[in-house]
Amino acid sequence: MARYCMQLSYNGAPFFGWQIQPEQPSVQETLETALSLLLKQKVAVTGCGRTDTGVHARVYFAHFDLSANLLEADCAQLCFRLNSFLPKEIAIQRIYAVADDFHARYGATSRTYRYYVNVRKDPFVTDRSYFVGVPLDVAKMNEAAALLLGVHDFTSFSKVHTQVNNFICEVTEAVWRCEGSQLIFTISANRFLRNMVRAVVGTLLDVGRGKLTVEQFVEILEKKDRRCAGTSVPAHALFLENVRY
Repeated sequence: MARYCMQLSYNGAPFFGWQIQPEQPSVQETLETALSLLLKQKVAVTGCGRTDTGVHARVYFAHFDLSANLLEADCAQLCFRLNSFLPKEIAIQRIYAVADDFHARYGATSRTYRYYVNVRKDPFVTDRSYFVGVPLDVAKMNEAAALLLGVHDFTSFSKVHTQVNNFICEVTEAVWRCEGSQLIFTISANRFLRNMVRAVVGTLLDVGRGKLTVEQFVEILEKKDRRCAGTSVPAHALFLENVRY
């Protein structure tokens, strides 16, 4: 068996997340079906992580195994054929051979997400940005976001009933920046929990609105109780931006 990695991007709007779901469309199932049909063998695809329903990925990696060795030209041809076969919401950038022990999920050392907030109503970005129609104190939001850096228990920002051994994550970047009428939140960590980024953003927006103080934000983190944190923001404005190995 030979192992291959593919780099892709996808618009998550029509999918119920990355992972295969019973009777619901997913990115993983769509890729496995396409590869199996094109290669005339059953192909299982392992992704670099789960994304929730409606979440997008600008950069995503997945691996799969084949019984045959593909040359570089074969990989390029497979990439072309896949892009012709797949729906418009999924694009394959490249396919290449990797070591047998490469693992798209467990080999990743860092992932970066961005969440896009619009502070001015704009009909042309409603499908990829969350509109917040009240003034936000970005300085306070950044003050609170900086407290996420380092190793913490993120139980307060995770779905409770999830299959993980612990809720410990190491965050290496958490910052808001302004670009015109948009606020962009960037967060990088060694791992992310289910719903984590959306819950963090929702709680930071409460700081920006003045509903929470920075001190209360810290208390929420330390309480390890999801009921204490803010409401999760919508999925359509969240993008997986990068994965490092």
